[in-house]
Amino acid sequence: MTKLSIAQTIESCGFCRAEEVEKLQVMKAGMTNRSYSFWVRGKRYMIRIPGEGTEQLISRAREHEVYRVVSPLGISEDIHYFDPVSGIKIASYLENARPCDSGCRESVGKCMAALRNFHRRRLSVGHTFDLWERLDFYESLWDGAPSCHADYPQVRQSVLALRRYLDEQPKECTLCHIDAVPDNFLFVAGQDGREEIRLIDWEYAGMQDPHLDIAMFAVYAMYDRQQVDELIGLYFPEGCDHPTRMKIYGYIAVSGLLWSNWCEFKRHCGVEFGVYAQRQYDYAREYPAIFLEEYRKEFGRDYV
Repeated sequence: MTKLSIAQTIESCGFCRAEEVEKLQVMKAGMTNRSYSFWVRGKRYMIRIPGEGTEQLISRAREHEVYRVVSPLGISEDIHYFDPVSGIKIASYLENARPCDSGCRESVGKCMAALRNFHRRRLSVGHTFDLWERLDFYESLWDGAPSCHADYPQVRQSVLALRRYLDEQPKECTLCHIDAVPDNFLFVAGQDGREEIRLIDWEYAGMQDPHLDIAMFAVYAMYDRQQVDELIGLYFPEGCDHPTRMKIYGYIAVSGLLWSNWCEFKRHCGVEFGVYAQRQYDYAREYPAIFLEEYRKEFGRDYV
């Protein structure tokens, strides 16, 4: 998009006149959207414009409902405009914000504490993020085309085999971010000058088991097994019982296949994610075996 067309889009939102838009620049070309920062009357904002194929992947009406719930709490970005049809969003720009460094234990520990505090609020919306339905849905968007992975049928089956265990585990479903990845945790200065954490970009959020958010952080950060266990320890400083750890391993397997299927659809739209896409598939390939190993330790028998 040209700078003029973006300024006109901002004007069409009723936010300001196009000629008032200053210092427009690319903020980031994300995996789902394009974002730009701009200034109006001495204040800086950002506009999110959904990317290719996004309308098939995300319900903006549901995202709008999530922001209605979280915005008053001061834990997300400050929203000034949101179109529940197009998904165009205008928010205040968080000055001097820094994203979570997934390689810094202290930074990740603070984010896990913030994530756990958010989960403990037990917020509620009217929709669920259904892992299994989304898994099938993203695959259906391929329109019958085969996966680029030759062993996809076998890997898919090994992931689906975990469903019984995951569905049977105790859960206290609450509003979950789902895309609780390092890039979406921003460290900013609060009004009192002390550092606080904002969790941004709630487009996938819905009711789910909060432990899924731990798995989502891990797969996006592309953690190895040791780092995954350290992450679990940061979320559960009091210790994590073995069945819950197994459940998170299972979520990592499902999440890997979910985002791998998502990446394959985006590839059909002409957008490639390279190493990230391959690593997601690797989680789907590797973590069912890790789960089965842990199941044998827990129960002394094979998972059937």
